[in-house]
Amino acid sequence: MTIVAGKKRIAAVALLGLAMAAFAFGVALGDTAEPEPSVASRLTLRQLSGQRVVVGFPGVEAPAAVVRMIRAGDVAGVILFADNLPSRSAGRRLIGSLQAVPRPPGLRDPLLVMIDQEGGLVKRIGGAPTASAREMGSLGAAFSREQGGRTAANLRNVGVNVDLAPVLDVARPGGTIADTDRGFGATPARVAATAVPFAQALQAGGVAATAKHFPGLGSARLNTDFAVQRIGLSKAELRRVDELPYRSFIATGGEMVMLGTAIYPAFSPKPAAFARPIATGELRSRLGFEGVSITDALGSVAVRDFGGPAKAGLAAAGAGVDLLLFIDYQAGARAQSALLLRLRSTPLARAPSEASAGRVLRLRHRLGSGQDP
Repeated sequence: MTIVAGKKRIAAVALLGLAMAAFAFGVALGDTAEPEPSVASRLTLRQLSGQRVVVGFPGVEAPAAVVRMIRAGDVAGVILFADNLPSRSAGRRLIGSLQAVPRPPGLRDPLLVMIDQEGGLVKRIGGAPTASAREMGSLGAAFSREQGGRTAANLRNVGVNVDLAPVLDVARPGGTIADTDRGFGATPARVAATAVPFAQALQAGGVAATAKHFPGLGSARLNTDFAVQRIGLSKAELRRVDELPYRSFIATGGEMVMLGTAIYPAFSPKPAAFARPIATGELRSRLGFEGVSITDALGSVAVRDFGGPAKAGLAAAGAGVDLLLFIDYQAGARAQSALLLRLRSTPLARAPSEASAGRVLRLRHRLGSGQDP
């Protein structure tokens, strides 16, 4: 009896040690929450890694490699630009062909098809919004809500189901957001009051809205696509001003948040999309966001110093970001391969990957079924 009891105690200690290790690895690589039973739990490791990746490509026809990625479940969606959408009819044909690619069981809900359709200088296809973010902010909530509804109809007409908008950055004077009319206002209250109605109308029209660029890019002097930017604001200032519109977006059911690639030394020496204190600590733990998070483009000047696609993808996934955005599909494929290798070599990585993939798959299902957010 004594020997048996001793063995039981040893086994219990061993199990406790494994549980603690699993928790610690979750802290290091993604969500610590127990993922609910879902399709994600039945995906292969390859498919799990694929549901973390979004890719772009040139032209009006998807390259054979992208079609193969879709067929295998190696991507969750695509991002399209103006050269993919030279006309509405060309856009419909392209998106229709992408959605028609046969996919594995569990991954047959619509792909995420996303574009930057902010209004003003940042539009990938003609039509709504006809106003810039600055104009919507100055004309008020009713006007921005109307623009959001028209934008949803415009995008759904060609098959787009995710808008990488609205910009929730508080447009500080002298910053690139203010200078390019991409901000809804210079105060968090104005941004929340006018950008959030735009997002709500998008989602009511069947298009997922994406608030960006968390935790706030309003004080950056240059666009992070072209230059490394360090935001020297304190945690208190970022929380009091820049994060405030996101709290409103989250409270009203906002479905996606984009993590920027500026560096916020008050939180981390890494770009926001690679910084767990921001991607998980601020966004999820502090603000309570339960939707899908996505990186800004992981090929920009702002992230090149931190390594190539594989290293960038692993860093963002480790920070707790759900979707990794690559403009170049070949770079996206390298990141997906790196995630797959991590899953194969580290069994404890599966749980946080399932949590992220589960959020992505729930969004894909909702967009395909037309359910309310």
